[in-house]
Amino acid sequence: MAAVRSVMTTTRTHFLLLHNNKCSSSGCYFLRLNKAFASLCRWPSPKEKSSSSSAEETLARRIASRGGSISSSSKEFSTREEGQPESLEYRIFFSDRTGRTISPWHDIPLRSSSGEDGDGTLLNFVVEIPKRTKAKMEVATEEQPYTPIKQDTKNGKLRYYPQIHCCAQLFFSRYNINWNYGLLPQTWEDPTHSNPDIENTYGDNDPVDIVEIGERQAEVGEVLKVKPLGIFAMIDEGELDWKVVAISVDDQKAYLVDDIDDVEIYFPGTLTAIHDWFQDYKVPDGSPPNRFGLGDKPADKATALRVIAETNAAWANLVKRHDPGEINQLKPHAET
Repeated sequence: MAAVRSVMTTTRTHFLLLHNNKCSSSGCYFLRLNKAFASLCRWPSPKEKSSSSSAEETLARRIASRGGSISSSSKEFSTREEGQPESLEYRIFFSDRTGRTISPWHDIPLRSSSGEDGDGTLLNFVVEIPKRTKAKMEVATEEQPYTPIKQDTKNGKLRYYPQIHCCAQLFFSRYNINWNYGLLPQTWEDPTHSNPDIENTYGDNDPVDIVEIGERQAEVGEVLKVKPLGIFAMIDEGELDWKVVAISVDDQKAYLVDDIDDVEIYFPGTLTAIHDWFQDYKVPDGSPPNRFGLGDKPADKATALRVIAETNAAWANLVKRHDPGEINQLKPHAET
């Protein structure tokens, strides 16, 4: 154990020294990332070990009281691939149980058929980017009416997340994004609506994003049942880009977390890591760091549910007012 700790300490020191010349006026990108992910990689204190043991007991009690867990992976939808992965032509299309081609944005319901979980509604989460992968996959909102998943492009080239080293090869070896990432179907961040609570920013013309913090690596195109825990108000080049923090209902810690404060208890360091990763992930490409509203902190579950309801209503109004082919003409599509 002492040897492993020594390796981790040496690796972190090397990381800091290696990138110490990458600082900017906004602060050092690499130092911030190292600090965030070091908090995820650190060894638990005796107090945290005790809390973890208590958490396992609480989990067992909650599962027993519910008579089991809910399966998070939906069997209602299937996918098919067209083209070669990592090519401009690659697409993943969705179908329902009858084999009918559907849109993952418009046709998959926002709320899961499993109903309520505790005090919050279970939601359907469409996975675009599995954790620890680099290809920037996204639902092609401009390709109506089926909006398949494709790899995003910039200047005609496929986009990838920058690769970052952390903690040698013990935990996150040469990984990119450490959470399953995707969208909430039937939501839309209205680019014509100004939010007075978030610096009068306008929506980014996309569905609401989900950052899923569970342990399992999902697959591109998988539809998971999740419960929301909180939300970040990220501001990307002046546009409001909500990031809902959620967890798959079948994760081993799902019954322990019901609100944003629970995340820090049972997933220590995760909220800081999410904040810093989304703040800085574009910096290697020459972009400025993203900013956050709401006091630069994640808001609670109640705020997340309110935002989800508002963006669901915005989506409903969108599809009533516009032909699907006109949706992307409301505003140039933001590369976020």
